[in-house]
Amino acid sequence: MYVPEHLRDFWVVTCEHGGNRIPSAYVDLFHGWQARLSSHQGYDAGALVMARDLAAALQAPRVVSTVSRLLVDLNRSLGSPQVWSDATRALSPSSKQVIVSRHYAPYRQRLMEIVVAAVAAGRRVIHVSSHSFTPVLDGQVRSADVGLLYDPARAGEVAVAARWKAAFAAQSGELRVRRNYPYHGKNDGLTSAMRRRFAPSQYVGIEIELNQALISSRSRSWRNLRRTVVTTLESALR
Repeated sequence: MYVPEHLRDFWVVTCEHGGNRIPSAYVDLFHGWQARLSSHQGYDAGALVMARDLAAALQAPRVVSTVSRLLVDLNRSLGSPQVWSDATRALSPSSKQVIVSRHYAPYRQRLMEIVVAAVAAGRRVIHVSSHSFTPVLDGQVRSADVGLLYDPARAGEVAVAARWKAAFAAQSGELRVRRNYPYHGKNDGLTSAMRRRFAPSQYVGIEIELNQALISSRSRSWRNLRRTVVTTLESALR
């Protein structure tokens, strides 16, 4: 019997840059790095809270990390020069392998297990990866409030991103929502790695990027933005 895709979709939410925590074994490497750890270089402000809100609304499992990307970047392949920071790049191969085995590999393995189990049960997985971006980078002002990143070659991702963007326009016309901005969704990242493992009929990966200019722990507008992200996604699903 044919089952419409939206009835067999399985949702999972991740946050690769949820915090700026440095494990005690590596604190000495980051002496004098507090400013960088507290900036967009150290973590994605607001992304963890957004991931929790999305997972709760979708009743979806979540995989999150609060270890700083400056220790190891969970959203980069191990072959990328960006996976290590200036603090960790010169470590010995054996020291890097310890970091990978303790922090990088378990994170990716947990997501892989969730996706494999859902696909084996006949479900299509829709993976939402929660991120945020600095409003100004290298002197360039970013002209968006929300970015939706996806691979244009995968029809399921195009469709989800289009519906989500349309829902934003219908519900909150003031927000500047752009697709594949400020980064390209097919660039090196966790979603790209998952695409290499699963067919388009099995896996849809969408990264949501929120402008950090809109994020403040005590701001009503920040709470409203999170609520809008959730309700527009729910509207897109309907």
